[in-house]
Amino acid sequence: MLKKKLTVRHGFTLIELVVAMVAAVIVIIGIGAILADSQRSWHRMYNRVYSDVVVDSYVARKRFDVVIRKASSENFLLDDAGSWIEVYYYADGNSAVVDRYARFYESDDDDQLNVEYGKLNPRETLTTQTVCENVSDCIFKRAGRSAQMILTLDNGSQTATVTSSAVMHNQ
Repeated sequence: MLKKKLTVRHGFTLIELVVAMVAAVIVIIGIGAILADSQRSWHRMYNRVYSDVVVDSYVARKRFDVVIRKASSENFLLDDAGSWIEVYYYADGNSAVVDRYARFYESDDDDQLNVEYGKLNPRETLTTQTVCENVSDCIFKRAGRSAQMILTLDNGSQTATVTSSAVMHNQ
């Protein structure tokens, strides 16, 4: 009787290698597309969160809050149209008389929110600071012992509206 010789093949055929490579390329392209889309989404969200409009809105809200909270609740001026607000405060903690003022207003020329600090008696402007830029609208309101600012910022690609309210704590 003749014994059949079994041949054992070692390795892969060319078709098996091509199929494995195609499958690997499809997986790699899929992972690359997911990573690229994730990077674009992260970059878009980062620009939205840290854009100049958002940062300026945080700065404006904080500055308004700090100034209004140290102001005297006895008296402050508000424009009839709400385009500016002027509050009065003490120069230091030992002062017995309200002797300083801070005036928030929107600059008409360059779309900025400014705050002007000065002395009351005699009336003298000490400094004017720009709080934020890209201001499209700013309205100030009064509600009892508190003041409110509704600020809209627009840089052409993004718009943010911030409403800030603060209570005047000093008597």
